[in-house]
Amino acid sequence: MKITAILLAAGQGTRMKSSLPKVLHPIAGQPMIWHALQVIQRSTTEKPVVVVGHGAEEVTKYLDDSAQTVLQEAQLGTGHAVMQAEALLKGNTDLVVVCYSDMPLLRGENLQKLVETQKNNRGPISILTVVADDPRGFGRIIRKADGSVEAIVEEYVATAEQLQVKELNVGGYCFDADWLWDALHRIPKNPQKGEYYLTDTVKLASKAGLPVQATVMDDLEETIGINTRVHLSEVEAAMRRRINQEHMLNGVTMMDPASTYIDVDVKIGRDTVLMPNTYLHGKTEIGEGNLIGPNAIIRDSKIGNRCKVLASVLEGALLDDDVDIGPFARLRKGAHLGNHVHMGNFGEVKDSYLAEGVKMGHFSYIGNAQIGANSNIGAGTITCNYDGEKKYATEIGEDVFIGSDTMLVAPLKIGSGARTGAGSVVTKNVAENTLVVGMPARAIKKWKEKRKSNNVDK
Repeated sequence: MKITAILLAAGQGTRMKSSLPKVLHPIAGQPMIWHALQVIQRSTTEKPVVVVGHGAEEVTKYLDDSAQTVLQEAQLGTGHAVMQAEALLKGNTDLVVVCYSDMPLLRGENLQKLVETQKNNRGPISILTVVADDPRGFGRIIRKADGSVEAIVEEYVATAEQLQVKELNVGGYCFDADWLWDALHRIPKNPQKGEYYLTDTVKLASKAGLPVQATVMDDLEETIGINTRVHLSEVEAAMRRRINQEHMLNGVTMMDPASTYIDVDVKIGRDTVLMPNTYLHGKTEIGEGNLIGPNAIIRDSKIGNRCKVLASVLEGALLDDDVDIGPFARLRKGAHLGNHVHMGNFGEVKDSYLAEGVKMGHFSYIGNAQIGANSNIGAGTITCNYDGEKKYATEIGEDVFIGSDTMLVAPLKIGSGARTGAGSVVTKNVAENTLVVGMPARAIKKWKEKRKSNNVDK
């Protein structure tokens, strides 16, 4: 059986007061329409169809090949929106699932239940409903004596008696495809709004004696639709609670989940502890047994096992195992810290590799550099990698000791076992096992055997 989803995403979203199309507003690091696409994948078999309208070009560009798109040029209601997919899907699918792109909290399990309900329904429609005291403007579900659905009555036309009904229309539907295309052309135009409502298909089926079934959801939070920035914040908070709970159930400790922000794509290993005010964004991956935070911001980075990241910012960085950084360290794109690297406060690394055991105590900048194992970077060290036009590399060997306040003017190579005196300005390559001092630095001592740096930061 072929099952295709239609996502409605054509609305202008004027109450968002934004130049960005509503369905592209991010929630937990992904646009709300991304969340809707993830949900429908579990209950359908075919590539989804997204009905676009306002901001169609931007939405279509974002979707790329993840969905087919059809354009609703005139905003004439939900029934009219679904009708735009008829030419694309008629004769090509058995069931049609219809839902809104601005309901990102809807769980895939409920759509699967909806599809299963329709598979066992001899009638043409099954719908999602919820029972709640707060109607939130949803249409009321009117049932027949046999329990099937007779009609969906919109709140603005409901009688006083109908307004007391607590079962509400969520906005999720599963149709027999062949029946749907015919029914859409028989929907009357609403006299008050001048639009064609998809909910009127329920009345058409009921009048024809065809049963309409309902799958009742038990979580009102899933039904939150986004029409304003207030709704957006409600959904963001709910999604964050859901994400945090899943990580905690998988073995992650959060000292204060309410102040821990994790995007939906983040992966975290067990026995990792997240301290308050931790932000994990993008495609971040964190291994096991780490201590992250407090006050850490990490984006699109990968952290190994048993690392400590205190009050620091990481963007596109890679940490191997047993790395210790912070507070107030910054790792920019391309920063790679090997096993057992220590990086102290107010250090910055970009496009550089610090090999195993490197110590970079504090107040230093390392850019476009390769630093060998067990070398020590003294306080105030700077790799001068940019001459105003191009960037150049610095290569530092193993067991090197860079004295405090050293300026390393790239391109530059410093041999293993070498040392620089405090305040040196190094403009020429330094041989192995050589001490250089001064401005510009010059060699004053050389020893035959390689000397260990001892990782002492003076």
